[in-house]
Amino acid sequence: MSPVLPPTTHDRRNFQRSLLSWYDLYRRDLPWRVSRDPYRVWLSEIMLQQTRVTAVIAHYHEFLRRFPTIEKLAAAREASVLAAWSGLGYYRRARMLHAAAKAVVRDHAGKFPSATGALLALPGIGRYTSAAIASIAFDQPVAVVDGNVERVLHRMSGRRLGGEELWTAANDLLDAKRPGDFNQAMMELGATVCKPRAPSCLTCPVIALCATCGELTATSKPVPQKKREINYALNCRNGEVLLVQRARDASLMPGMWELPEGGMSSASQPQMTLRHSITVTDYKVRVWCCVAPLPVVGKWIPVGRLKQVALTGLARKILLAADII
Repeated sequence: MSPVLPPTTHDRRNFQRSLLSWYDLYRRDLPWRVSRDPYRVWLSEIMLQQTRVTAVIAHYHEFLRRFPTIEKLAAAREASVLAAWSGLGYYRRARMLHAAAKAVVRDHAGKFPSATGALLALPGIGRYTSAAIASIAFDQPVAVVDGNVERVLHRMSGRRLGGEELWTAANDLLDAKRPGDFNQAMMELGATVCKPRAPSCLTCPVIALCATCGELTATSKPVPQKKREINYALNCRNGEVLLVQRARDASLMPGMWELPEGGMSSASQPQMTLRHSITVTDYKVRVWCCVAPLPVVGKWIPVGRLKQVALTGLARKILLAADII
């Protein structure tokens, strides 16, 4: 039987009222909440996938400065879009974002469709993103389920819900009069109060309706991080930096620019050592300052142009740490 959370109409209304009152008072002041413009809602939702809010804010402002409208984004070169995305990672999102912008301009005269079905037909937009855009930008009464909402629903029910159960439970709770605010409130609750570890139950606005009042027992062990070392060469001359481009058919970050690997010398120490994590791999990165030309096929890029180059996140991190950008 599909779950109904909370179990009675009275409790459900109390949940909606308590959650929305809390959200109205305590929600974070985030730039994408200033406007219900579907372009800005969509952009923020794509950026926030698998990326922390604090990492997204600066990129969100800069991306909108470069591409203030969906028409500007659709008309841009892919390399320019990737350059603006650099540092956010998961670059397929940027390519799908670009493709969807072209589709909206070409097939919908630059106007975002409001129905979830039409939104789902756009590149890179799945069930969650379509529901987020439809509810936040167009007040459509559809619930969202992301990692934060999923965690809230698990703890509210006192068990781990699966698949379609989660969407049914989320829609059962939804306040149809304020669907966009309610969905954002659910995500806000999971992100700031009902956190993965050490949830702040004493400050939870719906604690009286929660079956767990804390963490659920873990059912699986966390995936262990793999360790890997990698060396890069930082080669500068006359205000230029030597970069190499990843193959266009590479499985990871195709066409992106990075520092050449290598540059190690037993007679010297690396200029810097830093850590970098990608999914389940934890990299120890050593960067060697080279003064002689390297035997690689690369390109000398003027420092002033680096902001327009589609850099990998690690390349950007290295260049920032070296005070080059």
